Amino acid sequence: MTDASTDVLIVGAGPTGLTLALDLARRGAAVRIVDKSPAHPRTSRAKGPNPRSLEILADLGVVDEVLAAGSAPLPMRVYRDHRPVAETDPWADAAPTPPTRFDRPWLIAQWRLEEILRARLAGHGVRVELGREVVGLEEEADGHHVDVTFADGRAERARYVVGCDGAHSPVRKLLGITFDGTTAEDQVMVSGDVELDHEDLGRDRWHQWFDADGAVMLCPIPGTRTGWWFQAGPERDADGRPLAPTLDGFRRLLTQHTGLPGRHLTRAELLSTYRVNVRMADRYRVGRVLLTGDAAHVHAIAGGLGMNTGIQDAFNLGWKLGQVLAGQADAGLLDTYEEERLPVAAWTLDLTSDRLRATLEAIREPGGNLSSAMTPETAGLGIGYRWSSLAGTEAGTEAGKAPDAPATGPHPGDRAPDAPCRDAATGERTHLYGTFAGPHTTVLGFGPASAAVLREAAATYGEGPGVRACRVYAADEDHGTAEPGSLIDDQGHAAAAYGFGAGGSGLVVIRPDHHVGIVAPAGDPGPVREYLRRLHGAPGMVDAVR
Repeated sequence: MTDASTDVLIVGAGPTGLTLALDLARRGAAVRIVDKSPAHPRTSRAKGPNPRSLEILADLGVVDEVLAAGSAPLPMRVYRDHRPVAETDPWADAAPTPPTRFDRPWLIAQWRLEEILRARLAGHGVRVELGREVVGLEEEADGHHVDVTFADGRAERARYVVGCDGAHSPVRKLLGITFDGTTAEDQVMVSGDVELDHEDLGRDRWHQWFDADGAVMLCPIPGTRTGWWFQAGPERDADGRPLAPTLDGFRRLLTQHTGLPGRHLTRAELLSTYRVNVRMADRYRVGRVLLTGDAAHVHAIAGGLGMNTGIQDAFNLGWKLGQVLAGQADAGLLDTYEEERLPVAAWTLDLTSDRLRATLEAIREPGGNLSSAMTPETAGLGIGYRWSSLAGTEAGTEAGKAPDAPATGPHPGDRAPDAPCRDAATGERTHLYGTFAGPHTTVLGFGPASAAVLREAAATYGEGPGVRACRVYAADEDHGTAEPGSLIDDQGHAAAAYGFGAGGSGLVVIRPDHHVGIVAPAGDPGPVREYLRRLHGAPGMVDAVR
């Protein structure tokens, strides 16, 4: 048995596990990530991050690589009886807004996204350990660590273990956590990555053939010359049972539904059969072991929220684990992970089931297509935690709102809006999310009366990754003595987004995961002081950790 020098052992190296590992590694945690696979997968699987996940990837420092490696979502061309009958672009009217920099999801093969995350993680000295299958977990009586047994007989020790190991999660099963829900045996799809050499099939469209007796969907894989995602209704035997996918089966489906000669499909790999499962765990934490992503919830594919919900689980959990490991918060902070993310999973199950019903209804009609699966809700930008105990309350006021706080603007628990600004020192264009990025809590101050509270927060917690205090100046304010990192709200978007209006004042605490913690009057340090104490400990406690 090795010593518990590992802070967090992450089981599963998909996008969820890699996001969590990267967030923890940049916080200085001793993190390891293992996967039972003998090699890194090359499957395309999920089609890419939604706008909320893109914000997270930007915070982690990889979004430029993701955007360069992928492509914008494609218009959809719909066919009936082998002939095109409609075209639609669900994102034609989308455009960035001051509160939202990313206005659409992004197409990228999952294996490519994982490559980018692994490379960034390696920059922190952490590499995925392949061929490591977890078969046993036991939290020791001292309550300070978990003993982990691997299939090769080795046993190791970690302070925390997080299962990011998919829908069939061994970690979940070892914990005895139920995974209740349903499997729709009649809702089946076969899929895989294929090579298609038909030159007339343009790679600038997502092609969708829907007929009364089945469907084929072909979406080009970004970064490849002839690679496509292939999705289809399965072939069936004489009794109506779905057949397992094969190369020859894909060729027959291609010819049947598209009219294209099957010989043009030259290779098919990573073949799988998908059944609609709608299930979720009844809890996300047992002592020092936690669940994220598909290990905690699975749902209909409509809306593309599987990978995205996992990435967002990891980003919610990462900073909380980081605070506990640093001694700045007690382990009770980890309870807010389940408190916040389990209701989101339940909502996601309902949303995706509803979108699947809408899509199945739409494609029965000529011209109907998969755009029915996309709604503003699937962007992920509206997800918040107003019910959370981290959205503190003041007596006699709205939850999380201190007396005299603005009635408009985001509520505590909501995603914090972005806004374009200028750097007060250089005059260069920037945005609020650039200030939020990194393993810290942010305190925004609007109006001159906020300056004293910002100075106190910076002096108490400002060293290391703790708290970043940021004064946001109105366009007509004198910023000649601005502190480093201050911003100029030259277009008024920041003040408007947070409900202060032109010339308004106030304080906003932004959690490390871009959600509003509390809103308070500019001259009152009490609410901000108490909120930071909860997330980062009392000043003396912080000094001891340093």
